[in-house]
Amino acid sequence: MLKLVRILIVVICCILICVLGTIYSFIRFKNPSNVGVMARWFGRLYPLFGLQVEHRFPENKENFGRAIYIGNHQNNYDMVTISYMVQPRTVSVGKKSLMWIPFFGILYWVTGNVFLDRENRSKAHGTMTQLAERINKDNLSIWMFPEGTRSRGRGLLPFKTGAFYAAVAAGVPIIPVVCSTTHNKINLNRWDNGKVICEMMAPIDTSGYSKETVRDLATYCHDLMEKRIAELDVEIMQFHQNKESSNA
Repeated sequence: MLKLVRILIVVICCILICVLGTIYSFIRFKNPSNVGVMARWFGRLYPLFGLQVEHRFPENKENFGRAIYIGNHQNNYDMVTISYMVQPRTVSVGKKSLMWIPFFGILYWVTGNVFLDRENRSKAHGTMTQLAERINKDNLSIWMFPEGTRSRGRGLLPFKTGAFYAAVAAGVPIIPVVCSTTHNKINLNRWDNGKVICEMMAPIDTSGYSKETVRDLATYCHDLMEKRIAELDVEIMQFHQNKESSNA
């Protein structure tokens, strides 16, 4: 029963956000900060899932400037966890099929996000080149999930190089954003689904890399994020153990 109630409330809230967000974004048509506003609207829905989400930001995040943010992409719950971390003047890159999701598709388009045609590699490569140009021309940051798909419990998947190619071409840093594991941790029939930690890490300088070494950059970022996610998972486990001990 709790699951059905939750699903109903979440669906209603998501539709309302999409409708009101679309109107808001049409008024500020494709303003780069629209994406962050909508992401934070969705990110505030986490209590409906019985989650406690801690968002950790570096103290000087306002001074980071243009960058490419990369996050781990786990499942649909990313919409109410890691999405809250999207910063002002940051747009995301998503697959073209998102356009056809009822209500959400038009919101994704009107907020100014970038669509990627994954089926056409030459077009996808061209999109990365255009992103690199837009970052500096329009004073933008870009949010990407370099795994390219949801991991669904398979750990941090290998990274595609598009985000890193664009960062090197634009001369901007990579900023990793990680979220502790949520796979098989959320039961909608359970009132309390525990704690999740989302953390923005320090910027990674890309000036020492070239187009020929973007794979090295991708590997370095992958290993760094994988290690930090494991550390966050241990922290979450200890948090719940201490909570159980105090309640015993």
